[in-house]
Amino acid sequence: MIPLILVFATLGFRALGALGVRRFATWPSAAAHAMAVMLLFTASAHFVPADVTVMPNHADMVRMVPPFLPYADALVYLTGVLELLGAAGLVIAATRKPAGYALAALFIALLPANIHAAVAHVPFAGGEATPLWQRIPEQLLYLAVALWVARTARTTTPVKENVYA
Repeated sequence: MIPLILVFATLGFRALGALGVRRFATWPSAAAHAMAVMLLFTASAHFVPADVTVMPNHADMVRMVPPFLPYADALVYLTGVLELLGAAGLVIAATRKPAGYALAALFIALLPANIHAAVAHVPFAGGEATPLWQRIPEQLLYLAVALWVARTARTTTPVKENVYA
């Protein structure tokens, strides 16, 4: 479901760009905003109480953390905060490039948790565990979009006027 949010939000934002909304005038800009929307959904699960079972919750996320990592509970909160910061960084044009690269690093860092969750058959939101063949391509999609957004982000530097001309 989460990849569909990314795809459909990108298409929706780009459609707004085609209708004249300059913020979404390019595919990378539309994708940056779509990834921000997706990250709001994924980050929210890091803070949902364990008794909520209709959507992914904090307890689901803690079970995903590989056993060799200490402080699983704190790591889940930390990654949720990092996802929220990444989402904010993507929608601000001036911080889009560093946010994209930081999110790419985060997606790489989260890969062991996704592999562990698939291999250990960690249930998610009261349902079945997401299989590895699905988790890896999803992570690669997020990584590719984050890098694409970062690499295509415009860095604007003020132009100095020649006061002596």
